[in-house]
Amino acid sequence: MTSSQDLISLERDEEGVVTLHMKDTQGNNALGYKFIERLYEVLHELSEDEKAKVCVLRGLPEVFCAGGDQEMLIELAEGRVLPTDIMLSRAVLDLPIPTIAAMEGHAVGGGLTLALCCDIVLCARESRYGCSFMNMGFTPGMGTTRLLQEAVGEFIAAEMMYGGQFFRGSHFENRSKINYVLPREKVWRKATQVAGRIAEKPRFALHLLKQHLSMKKRMAFEDARTNEAAMHQICFTREETLSLIRENYAPSQSRES
Repeated sequence: MTSSQDLISLERDEEGVVTLHMKDTQGNNALGYKFIERLYEVLHELSEDEKAKVCVLRGLPEVFCAGGDQEMLIELAEGRVLPTDIMLSRAVLDLPIPTIAAMEGHAVGGGLTLALCCDIVLCARESRYGCSFMNMGFTPGMGTTRLLQEAVGEFIAAEMMYGGQFFRGSHFENRSKINYVLPREKVWRKATQVAGRIAEKPRFALHLLKQHLSMKKRMAFEDARTNEAAMHQICFTREETLSLIRENYAPSQSRES
């Protein structure tokens, strides 16, 4: 039986670079109860680590994070879990050190949003990225409505959120604020290079700059969270939402553009 420690690990080097490695191969790093609990645990541990200077979020080679799992989404639709109970975005945004998302593999819905909470974002040309919320009958959550706009611009973000389709990473090259769009085999190497350069700096200065530079994104998240919660109150009272979650939960098969 897989232990929670096997799902996500923190890997440190002597220079202060910490890799938060999501590696739930069986669940494709989907955001289920056990996975979320472990993610909160490691994020809290990292926030208390005075030696950490920069954190790199890494997933599996093929899948960075598959977003909310079906069980979690059904419980949201049935009202047994409140969307406001899931505060992973804030937990990443509130980390006191710079964060880098190394999206070698695909990222779906909330999994993509987790990456967009980071300060620096890398994705792979071959991998697919999308927001599948509306395919299942409910509006985006986790701050996606604002964080995605910040990353790719309001027009591309609108197409992604309204249509629910996936785009290859190459689609965002030269038309978004994503730092690097690279061949998949080069994403991790580049992320470690960027992290290594950051780790050369004093931690106290990194912490101060992180507080300042992340303020806009944290405010955007708080604004989005309020409006998203209001939309979810409507969406999750509709019977058709539960039916659509049961019918359309298949992120890896979402239509690609």
